[in-house]
Amino acid sequence: MTYNDVFTLGETMVVFQPDQYTPLDYVHTLPKKIGGAESNVAIGLARLGHQVGWFSQVGADPFGRFVLKTIRGEGVDVSTCQTTMDAPTGLLFKEQLSPEDVNVYYYRNQSAASQMKPEQLQESAIANAKVLHVTGITPALSESAYETVMKAIEIAKAHDVLVTFDPNLRLKLWSEERAKAVLKEIAEHADVILPGVDEGEFLTGETEAEAIVKALDPQGVKTIIVKLGEQGAYYSANGQQGIVTGFSVKQVVDPVGAGDGFAAGVISGLLRGEPIEEVVTRANAIGAMVVGMKGDIEGLPTDEAVSQFLTTGNEQRDVKR
Repeated sequence: MTYNDVFTLGETMVVFQPDQYTPLDYVHTLPKKIGGAESNVAIGLARLGHQVGWFSQVGADPFGRFVLKTIRGEGVDVSTCQTTMDAPTGLLFKEQLSPEDVNVYYYRNQSAASQMKPEQLQESAIANAKVLHVTGITPALSESAYETVMKAIEIAKAHDVLVTFDPNLRLKLWSEERAKAVLKEIAEHADVILPGVDEGEFLTGETEAEAIVKALDPQGVKTIIVKLGEQGAYYSANGQQGIVTGFSVKQVVDPVGAGDGFAAGVISGLLRGEPIEEVVTRANAIGAMVVGMKGDIEGLPTDEAVSQFLTTGNEQRDVKR
């Protein structure tokens, strides 16, 4: 049994993304990649030097094999993953008309990952981790996927494993009513919450970061970091609150995956025991680095690259308390 710093679970799809800014109906060549919020975070953490385990279910098809080979090749433990002949691996087509104008088309209905079940989880893989990372995407896939996420959280809480949660709101997958109920339920159990300001507004009705934090955590016992885009992030942790401004980006090439890079940066900083301002700074830096490269995982940096970025971009760092 491998003992990992972090365990996560979710669907990873095969991503077809053209190299040019062109409507998909005029594209004739589609390179094959992978993409999935949780595996993005897992790969990001592995590149930062952490041991990470990822659970999912893929189809017994070439796409499923491609997903497992790719994630395993990035140094992530996929030994608990399941393969099924009863459903296909999910697919995603990404259309990018400009750096900021991205359309995503999912072919994941009744996918293999949507049919994952709680009994497929290996309890020891979660119990022996330091962090369980979950998002709001997986519980939206199906009732059994929701039950699997909740079971993972139950195991984590029983073994004092830190639970980190990125809401990752995807209203294409479920109704607003169901999304709000489930995301709030997960937030109640999470120790660390990483909403974007729009997700915070969706969950609480508040528009300001400080008010969002108070609504999500009236007792002030959680770590909450609200992503503010290019402005940086607002944090509340251990009685401290403040804003860490972001890093300027010369050119946004592909914004998809920046939030996953941010989450990897937060989790990495927490595992290192860094002060909260440094945790958020690291996360901001990784988010800025990710948007400079096309693809979900291609821009995720190594620890050495992050250190170099922080050194060269240190004059842009601004911590406000």
